[in-house]
Parts: sequence; C-alpha cells; structure tokens
Amino acid sequence: MDDIANEPRRAILISGAASGIGRATAQLFAGQGWLVGALDRDAAGLARLADELGTQVWTLALDVTDRAAVLSAVAAFDAVAGRLDVLHNNAGIDAKGLFADMAWDKVQRLVEVNLLGGMSLIHAALPLLCRTPGSLCLTTASASAIFGQQGMAVYSATKFAVRGLTEALSVELAAHGVRAADLIPGIIDTGMLSAEEKAQLPSDGPLRVISPDAVAQAAWSAWLGNELHWFVPAELAPFDLAARQDPEAVRDRRIAGSPF
Repeated sequence: MDDIANEPRRAILISGAASGIGRATAQLFAGQGWLVGALDRDAAGLARLADELGTQVWTLALDVTDRAAVLSAVAAFDAVAGRLDVLHNNAGIDAKGLFADMAWDKVQRLVEVNLLGGMSLIHAALPLLCRTPGSLCLTTASASAIFGQQGMAVYSATKFAVRGLTEALSVELAAHGVRAADLIPGIIDTGMLSAEEKAQLPSDGPLRVISPDAVAQAAWSAWLGNELHWFVPAELAPFDLAARQDPEAVRDRRIAGSPF
C-alpha cells in the first residue's frame, strides 16, 4: 500500500483535446487518476472539458503551427506537472477533394497542422519525455496511412509521414528509455465525418464507424503495451499487411472501385 501511495501522479499532454479522439483520451486518462494537459485551438471546447474534469485537467489554447507558442505550452506544462509520461500528438485536420482540384493554401495548411505542427510539439516535448522514466510518445495516424486514400491524398501523405516519424523515433528514442507508437484508426465518429457519409457506411467490418472512446482505449493500451502500431478496429491490421506485401494489387482493386 505504501508503494502505491508513493507513486508519482502520472501526466499526459494531449493536442487536439477539445473534441473527438483527444477529448475521449483526456476523459479516460483523467478517470485513471492522471493529470491531463489539454491543448487545442478551441478555447470554448477546452472550457467545457475543464468544467467536466475539474482539477484533473490543465488546459491551454494552442495553435500547433505557432512554434513559439508550442515551446511556451510545453514549458508551462512542465512547470505544472514536472513530468510527461505520455505525449499524445493528436491535433489534426482533414480536407477532402482530388489533389488536382485542391487550392494550394489548403495543401499547405494540412501539412502545417498534421505534420509540421505535430513534429514541433514532439520536438519541444522530447527533453521532458526523456526526463520521465518509461515515457511514451504517441501519435494519432490514420488508416489512410495503410494505403493512400483517393480524394484525401494530402491527408494521407501527412499520416504516412507521421507513421514514418513514429517508426524512426521508436528506434532513436529507445536509448533514452522513451517508447514511440501510433494509433491507426479507421472511420471515427467525430466532427470530420458528416451525417451523409456516416449513413453510407456499413454497420460491421473494418469500415464500420468507431467511437472515439475505442481509440482512447487503444491509447491506454499503448501506454500499457509495447506494440508500435495500434489499429482501431483491429481488423485493419490484415489490410495493412496486404498493402505492404502487394501494393500493386491494392492499387488495382482501388481503381476497380473496391475499398481495399
């Protein structure tokens, strides 16, 4: 009992925490007694989260593309928590449409938020992660990082990039006792999914709509486990293997109109 009582209060810092996957993850970890640092551009959403979680959460409005603000946010959380057991690099946006038809400013914004913003947060948090024994650098990728999704080419590119970053960091950071992993969710019931899109999806199988709570549970499993890629739902894993083994076959099926 004394050992349990003397354990430090663990801390997680989550970007994109005001809604969707980030909010569900904040709720789950707070329920486990963790101190949750919640970052998001949505100040109103953060205020609602703070009302719900009370002293379990520390919030700060943040645009992850603002490097100075990212550095300041990590320093401020360090001052409050003094440790970082999990960094959940989760902030992201999407934009649908054919690559040839997409305005260049939207292309840039996707890359700035989904890739560079996430890299900025990880880079800023690395000293704190390295100071915390057994810490985890966790990033939300996407099933679009299994095989590039037509109509979401730039989004897919950013998610492939964060997946590659995770794989590289899983090796680089091992020397510091820091683990790296990513979440690879399929179709999640968040604000990115319209009601019309939702109605067209199957009720079962790997393309069924998954709740953000299921992804949050995968984040908790990532903290406890040692896998590199966490697929949500788990049925996505065989498609990932198939895409790696025979990408041309997946390409040809996609061209023919099959989802896999």
